[in-house]
Order: sequence, then C-alpha cells, then structure tokens
Amino acid sequence: MDDQTQKQQKKPASRLSGFLVRLIATLVVLAVGVSLVVLVAFRDQLNLDSVKRWFHYRSLTRSDSGQAESFHYDGDLNCIFAALDGDLLVCSQNAISLYSGSGTRYINQQVSMEHPVVTSNGSLAVVYDAGGSSLYILGQRSLVWSAEDLEGILSARLNKNGQLTVVTQAGGYRGKVTVYNASYEPVMSVNLTSAFVMDAALSDNGHTLATLTAGQRDGVFATGLELYAMNYASGSYQSDVSASLGGGVALDLRHTAGAVWVLSDRGLTISDHDGNTVTADWPDKYLRRYTLSGDGFAAALLGKYRAGSQTELWVVDQDGSRRSLPLNEQVMSISAAGRYVAVLTGDRLDIYTQELELYSSLKGTKGARTVLLMPDGSAILISADSAGFYVP
Repeated sequence: MDDQTQKQQKKPASRLSGFLVRLIATLVVLAVGVSLVVLVAFRDQLNLDSVKRWFHYRSLTRSDSGQAESFHYDGDLNCIFAALDGDLLVCSQNAISLYSGSGTRYINQQVSMEHPVVTSNGSLAVVYDAGGSSLYILGQRSLVWSAEDLEGILSARLNKNGQLTVVTQAGGYRGKVTVYNASYEPVMSVNLTSAFVMDAALSDNGHTLATLTAGQRDGVFATGLELYAMNYASGSYQSDVSASLGGGVALDLRHTAGAVWVLSDRGLTISDHDGNTVTADWPDKYLRRYTLSGDGFAAALLGKYRAGSQTELWVVDQDGSRRSLPLNEQVMSISAAGRYVAVLTGDRLDIYTQELELYSSLKGTKGARTVLLMPDGSAILISADSAGFYVP
C-alpha cells in the first residue's frame, strides 16, 4: 500500500477524533456551567458543611425533617451539657457521660463535684469543680487526663492546641495561673498580688496568655486585662500589655489566635494583643443569654426588660460591627458554632448564618429546652430526660 492510500485512510479517523474532542470539551463546559448555576442557586444548602454532615451522620437514622430518634440520658436539665466532637457531653455532680448521636454511651465517669463547670475547644473538654480540687479532660471518647489535688479551682480553659490554663487560689497571693502543655505538664506559672484573678486563657496559637482581674481603680470597681508573652524559658513573668475594661462584671472569656473576647453584663469587649480595643455595649438592655463560640463572632440575646418575650439577637464580629434580629417569642436557648447561630423557642428551632439569614428551621421540637450547635450546622436538642440530633 503506497503512502497516498495510507493518508486517505487516516483522514476520516482524524476527523472523527477531532469531532469527539470538541464534543467532549463542549459537554465539560456545559457541565461546569450547570454546576456553577446550581452552586449559586443552592449555595446555602450545597456547601461543604452539608458534605461533612452527610459523612458524619450517614449511619444515623433520621426522619424527613432531619431529626434522629431521641435517646434517654442519665440526668436532667440541671446537668451541664456540651457538644464534644459531634457527641453529647452530660455532666452532673456525680457523673460525666458522653453519648453518640444514636445514644451509645462511651464514657461513664463517676465523680464527686459540688459545682461542675464544662468548657470545650470542640474536640476536647475540661470538666472541673469550681472552688474544688478535681479536674478532668475528655476527648476521643475517653478520659484523657485528670487531677484531684488542685487548690481551689476558679477556672480552666483549653485552647485549640489542647493546652490547658488553670486559675487557682494560692496562699499569700490573690490568684495563681498555671499553663500546661498538650501533655498536661505545667510549663508556666504566674502568681498575682495586685488584683484578684477571675479568669485566664491561652491564645489558640499558644503565644499569649490573657488574664482577667478584678480590683479597684480610683476607688471604683474595675475589670483589668493583662497580656503575657509566653516565654517558657523565663521563671518570672511581667505583663506586656495592661488595659482597663471598665466596671462591668466579666461573665465569659475567649482567646483566639489574635484577640481576647470578654463578655460582661454591660457589653462585649474585643482586644488585640497590642491592647487596641473595640466594644459593643448594651447599657439600656438586659443580657438574657449569650455565647462566644461562633467562628469570629459572638451572639447575645438582649431584652428591654428583665422578663418578657420581646428581645433582640445581636451578632457581633471581631471588628465590633453588629447585626440584630428582633424576636417576639420566648427564647429557651441559643447556641453558636462555626458560621451558625441557633435560636430555640417553645416549639421551633431556627438556625441562622452569622449574617442572620435563616439557614434551616425545624418545627415540633418535642419539649426541648436546650440547643447545642455544632460547626457543621447540625444541632443537639435536649429535653428534661432525652436528647436527639437534628441534621439539616
């Protein structure tokens, strides 16, 4: 067969190959275009969080509304509850329990505490007896570490790296702050004499320690913020930054990688590590409920009166900007995690984005009185003797 004949036979194949390439390319472009349209139209439903929920709860049997069958827990609404890595942590004076979404109990730790308190970084939780001597760290569905001989615990907090900060009473001082590494070995200790220590937290990156103190300034009660650089080689520590946070009573503290969030009865103060501060005040409103657990935001439920159903939900960002949503129903509980904030009323659960846009709503909450939100937008609804998961 000569060369001319071979070239003539190759032409149809080449044309067919080129047509297939163009057809495939056109189909790919159309598929990408359709996918983009779908993602834009359903961006709130088809986000990464929905994928996470599908993988995490794929074995959990749910109704069409997204509710899983409720399960009984040991305790009542007087217990302390926390969401721990997708599970439910229940703490009473006598026991610490951890339940999966299906009700399987992984932890049943017997304890003896007069005033149990729980704080969590999402994957680990610290449970301690306020004013007592016992402390427990839980994670990976097990008891990780415990201490029974601490002196008068005032607060205990974990940062994102699992490092622990504990405030205790100390003879001859007005408080002692001890920082532990992720193996729970003490690496830094600060004794304060000038003011009473109320709370302390290590930044999420482990570089800065923040302490809250209470004392008098010019004869008036004042809350103080002290920041310490974490120089582990030093044996003596002096604060690098000091700031007065006014006369409000500090109720909660959160320390991210770059900012200290302090919530009081009068407002929210956000300070960076240079001492620059922004505030969101509510002097003419009563603080009903609050949470500092949002990703870059805090939420506060405020009322014009001490009682009544007329309230406002405030969401405050790190720069001090805020958004508000009026509510005209009795709010039982609020919770925040990730980019979401949840509002539980008598018979409905509403989950909003941090922009206060409605993300998901559930009617018929079966007597739930407490809601715990998780970073992927799923929630745990807790009633007097049972709990159940809701997956949007």
